[in-house]
Amino acid sequence: MPAPTPNPQTLSLFLRAQTTLYGPSITTTPSPSTWTPPPSSGGHLGRYLWTDAIGVLNFLTLHRIHPNPPSKNHYLTLASRLITSVHNTLGRTRDPPHAPLPGASPSHPLAGGLRIGKPSATGHDCDGQYHHYLTLWMFALNRMSVASGEGKWNKLAVELGRAIHPHFFIRGVDGRRLDRMVWKLDTELRRVLVGSEGNLDPVDGFVVFRVVRAYELTYGGGDGGMGEGVLEEEIEDYRRVMRRKGRQRVSDDLLDLGMGLWTAHLVEGEEEEWAGELLGRGVERVYDLFEIKRYLQRDPRYRLAFREFGAAMGIRCVAEQLAEKDTAVDLKVYADQIVDFWAPYMAGEEDDDIEDLRPITQVMYAAALIPGGEFIPVLLKGSDWANW
Repeated sequence: MPAPTPNPQTLSLFLRAQTTLYGPSITTTPSPSTWTPPPSSGGHLGRYLWTDAIGVLNFLTLHRIHPNPPSKNHYLTLASRLITSVHNTLGRTRDPPHAPLPGASPSHPLAGGLRIGKPSATGHDCDGQYHHYLTLWMFALNRMSVASGEGKWNKLAVELGRAIHPHFFIRGVDGRRLDRMVWKLDTELRRVLVGSEGNLDPVDGFVVFRVVRAYELTYGGGDGGMGEGVLEEEIEDYRRVMRRKGRQRVSDDLLDLGMGLWTAHLVEGEEEEWAGELLGRGVERVYDLFEIKRYLQRDPRYRLAFREFGAAMGIRCVAEQLAEKDTAVDLKVYADQIVDFWAPYMAGEEDDDIEDLRPITQVMYAAALIPGGEFIPVLLKGSDWANW
């Protein structure tokens, strides 16, 4: 399928956001294979897992849609360099000598998980490992394999999934994994820091682990193949949690709403009733927020741009798939309204108080303009795991 042609103005804004974070050299360096990502992602030692996961996806979007890249694989190479930088930083301990996290090694760099990259080692907002950040990174690795044709990235996603999965599930007195999860663990995956269950964590795991598994079953054979059962047990655990929870909650939080839409849009088919139901209620919530509650009329001092960009990203992805044209048009208008509202802030024409959130805001702005998921499609059809 040929790459879509982006609107030149939109592409310019996308590149501006990406270069603001990763430096102007990303569009000019004659040797992308030697590019070193600047320590500017807003996290510990300059790397932050969520920000850089979206950053990788943005580079893959550029690889697919840029009409005149400096070289054929320019942005693909930059994505690989950013991935390596994240693994070398967040896959290691915070303090010197920055050894691999427990369980990891040079040959298995993700077997200990990946740190969030929080600046502080202690306190209520300390560093640790978030399930939803880790599954987003798994998705980025999978997309890197799809874009490059190199299966090694997806195998790293499998390694990461296997490493982190059991630690986020509560165990019973007999040692069995129960159908309940925790939200945050310490950097070494040994201690629970937040015991509540993330709203989207089971859904994220259920979908992303299946995306990774599907790639491995299709392309991962031969040398290094992982067998038919790859991630099968882990996916079953997520299915059980989803069954226990029942109807998925749709949040008024813009980022949660957008990421829920994004996750659900990755699956389709009559056997995936949960996804269709979640999409339907998510779209209803979008209408409610924009038409009834007039969300965009709220004071921007009490809003966070990056969370709204997450909503715009999810809304755009769903709009591209909807067969109902009137609804699709409405959704695109809402996404445009979010992006247009914040455009003066992103251009520096308005003062803001979000300097500490600037890196994540930049990558989410780019993703809201041109969602990578729109151009590198993933559609999981009905499977043995669908009828939960």
